[in-house]
Amino acid sequence: MSDMEKPWKEEEKREVLAGHARRQAPQAVDKGPVTGDQRIFVTVVLRRQRGDELEAHVERQAALAPHARVHLEREAFAASHGASLDDFAEIRKFAEAHGLTLDRAHVAAGTAVLSGPVDAVNQAFGVELRHFDHPDGSYRSYVGDVRVPASIAPLIEAVLGLDTRPVARPHFRLRRRDEGAFEARSQAAAPTAYTPLDVAQAYQFPEGLDGQGQCIAIIELGGGYDETSLAQYFASLGVSAPQVVSVSVDGATNQPTGDPNGPDGEVELDIEVAGALAPGAKIAVYFAPNTDAGFLDAITTAVHDPTHKPSIVSISWGGPEDSWAPASIAAMNRAFLDAAALGVTVLAAAGDSGSTDGEQDGLYHVDFPAASPYVLACGGTRLVASGGRIEHETVWNDGPDGGSTGGGVSRIFPLPSWQERANVPPSANPGAGSGRGVPDVAGNADPATGYEVVIDGETTVIGGTSAVAPLFAALVARINQKLGKPVGYLNPTLYQLPPEVFHDITEGNNDIANRARIYHAGPGWDPCTGLGSPIGIRLLQALLPSASQAQP
Repeated sequence: MSDMEKPWKEEEKREVLAGHARRQAPQAVDKGPVTGDQRIFVTVVLRRQRGDELEAHVERQAALAPHARVHLEREAFAASHGASLDDFAEIRKFAEAHGLTLDRAHVAAGTAVLSGPVDAVNQAFGVELRHFDHPDGSYRSYVGDVRVPASIAPLIEAVLGLDTRPVARPHFRLRRRDEGAFEARSQAAAPTAYTPLDVAQAYQFPEGLDGQGQCIAIIELGGGYDETSLAQYFASLGVSAPQVVSVSVDGATNQPTGDPNGPDGEVELDIEVAGALAPGAKIAVYFAPNTDAGFLDAITTAVHDPTHKPSIVSISWGGPEDSWAPASIAAMNRAFLDAAALGVTVLAAAGDSGSTDGEQDGLYHVDFPAASPYVLACGGTRLVASGGRIEHETVWNDGPDGGSTGGGVSRIFPLPSWQERANVPPSANPGAGSGRGVPDVAGNADPATGYEVVIDGETTVIGGTSAVAPLFAALVARINQKLGKPVGYLNPTLYQLPPEVFHDITEGNNDIANRARIYHAGPGWDPCTGLGSPIGIRLLQALLPSASQAQP
């Protein structure tokens, strides 16, 4: 091909995009370059307009009581803080000059989806896409940096989708059949199971509310739900079935596998817990591929959805902070900032693999996206309740095989101002640095005291912090209904409330590696169960405009 025939200029100066270099997964085998005529899709995250102004707005609003906040409307947000049309025009020129197509432009989210053949993508982003085999599944990735023309580098904050390895795992645990394998607990009753209604009663969810007028978005990265199973489940509880709709993101759809041990367990658990406790709310389930691009696109689609307009986003998927590319974390954290500005409460499971989050490097890790300061991180407890009252509640820790709540200190996000008085300990890692403490709150998650659900037509018991995110999502839906407006970004507010709105968890730890038990439960906030499990009616009263008079 002559120089005149090339769709790009070889002499154009390139710049490295920071935060995009990827470590290959342990045991991955490089199988060589990606070849063929397959079409590659890439999500480009563009700089947003007045980003500093947006952060300042969120900080100002976070200092106010939820009922006094003024959240941005989605249309106004797109105009004021989305990516500029000029930047989209430049990205289109870049795409066309390199043999790519601009397939979709999302102004509010500031994302552009480009696609094209392998060779064109390699040239456009200065990479060589390669196949990797791994025991958990093959994936596509690249070695080295992502480089783009210097003329457009200032416009781009992230390029996602070049790497297709799964970035997250579902945080649910099936109850083991051999109950005798659980660690003996002298102060707890024999293992049992609860319906979501039982758990809500123990946590004193405010009565007479069902989430009417709210939309709970649920993010799913695989599997699907069976409408017959859902109908069967809600009928068994005597609860009106909520309206459930599925939303396709990046080509993923509601595709139940028929395997209750697989991702269907996550999907139907999320819907059934949230739907049982907020049957008046719409449940919008956003299905996306389990890649960094898919996860981001699911979040931005839900947060900025002008049709369903979610007021709450529940996420039960995640992975250790260090397993993400820095650019991917930054892009998702920006989407969570968007949610805060729009008055959308985002909740995420804190993980089911204890203080290491399943990593084998001898260090302590927290899970992302729970670690984002704009996300309400949900940890796990072992709940023993009777007659609608809590008899005993401790940190969920069933050891290496049974799982334990995630929690600890972030290595990426600094300590937020609203956690400065929470006595977040130094990190247990070398250097003992400070950082965002995880989780913020907690709820029943031990599979031994798990949730009775129906998965693919089969009645089973499931636990994991996956159940805690939709549990809190339903509580927030009830609170939003009562307040008549969304509470939005809750984290700063919760740390200012009287401790009496939570049941303080003071027993247990989340070490499952048989090492020094660094992170313990204790009075007040702790890196196992956060502020504790909710006392729903007190939390609602504390958030009402007349909280000073209504506080019990």
